[in-house]
This record gives sequence, structure tokens and C-alpha cells, in this order.
Amino acid sequence: MSTSTTTNGKSGKTSKPHYFGHRQRLRDRFLKGGSAALAEYEILELLLCMAIPRGDVKPLAKSLIDRFGSLAAVLAASQGDLAACKGVGDAAIAAIKIAEASAQILSRERAMELPIIASWEQLIDYCRVRLGHRNTEELHLLFLDRKNRLIADECHQRGTVDHTPVYPREVIKRALELHASALILVHNHPSGDATPSRGDIDMTRKIVDAAKAMEINVHDHIIVSRSGYNSFKTLGLI
Repeated sequence: MSTSTTTNGKSGKTSKPHYFGHRQRLRDRFLKGGSAALAEYEILELLLCMAIPRGDVKPLAKSLIDRFGSLAAVLAASQGDLAACKGVGDAAIAAIKIAEASAQILSRERAMELPIIASWEQLIDYCRVRLGHRNTEELHLLFLDRKNRLIADECHQRGTVDHTPVYPREVIKRALELHASALILVHNHPSGDATPSRGDIDMTRKIVDAAKAMEINVHDHIIVSRSGYNSFKTLGLI
């Protein structure tokens, strides 16, 4: 998108496009009041400004929020889905995915500051940032050492919108390769309902039984969605 400056006929001075002042005001509000001072589309607008230095990106920011439903959903959108949106090029996609990666790294670091079971809120935040807005199911395995610190977070399986195939033998094999003493299962429900299904419960029990045979503790199975989460341990299912 190209823009040009305008010239004031009386003074001969060149004036900047109207959005320059708007961007500065947004930056000032953000620096003074943080994210609470801006609407979600305004935060996205600031992000897009860095990728699209010329042009008014406010309409684009609003259209992306309308299309995906929230700022978090925009950040979690796939590159393909973003590219299909009018006005979104490689630079904008890169900025959005960098912001998503940054959020994941920050939440992961916070979750790792303490033994994972002692920093439950940070763990839930991390899981929701990582998986809460995905459009297909993924099962992630959080492998822990003897002090319950995170060794690795790996995607074990990806599935369709409502099904992820899981093989307990492969889960335990990977835990042994990493010398993990415990693990936490995390998967998402794209439907928005984080209630465990019968298949979720059966699969978890099979993994728990296989892990016990190898003296590996399954601390929990967490299901996350756009609207919330459920813990098998809290529900009495582990």
C-alpha cells in the first residue's frame, strides 16, 4: 500500500498523512498505560504498523479481529489462514507469528521458574497460550525431571478437528529417551468445550498404566480450549 504526503499550498510545507499522528498517539497511550489502555484491535494495529510502515492499518486490524474473533486467535491463526485475508502480506504474517512465538516463550519461561506443580497458574497460562486457539487437536507432552522441572514440551500427535490418535507405547518410549521422571499430558478441544470425552479418559488411563510399569508418574492431563480448561487431577480422573 503506497501513500504520499500532501503539500500545504500557502506555506509550501509538506504534511504527513493523517495516520502518522494516530500511530504516535497509540504508542503514547500504550507506553503510558500498557495493554489495558488499548482495545485489542489497537494493539494489533500497533503490531501491524511495524510490518506495514506506510498506510492506515486500522481497518486491517479491525477486519482481522472480526475474522478470527480475538487478538489471541489472530496470533494463533495459521500462516495459510492469514495469507488468505486481504491486505495481509509476508511482512504482516511474520510480525503476527513473531508476536505469537514471543508470547509462548514468555509463558514457557514463567512456567519454568519454579517446579511445574508449584507454579500451576503459570502452567495453565502457558498451555492456553500454546494450544487454546488451535483449530485442530494436538496432544502435547510435558516431560519433567525428578525435581518436576520442565525438560521438554513436545507435540506428540496432531489430529482432525475432534480427534487425535495417541499411542501409549510411543509416549513412554519418548519419556525414557529423555530420562523423564514424570509427565503431564496437554491437549486442546477446538470446539471450545474443555470437558473430557470418554475417549480422553480411556486414553489417559492407558498411558497412566503404561507409565506406572516404568516408574514414570503422570501428574495430570489438562484439556484447554478458547474459553477455559479442565484438569483430570482436579476432576478426580487421575
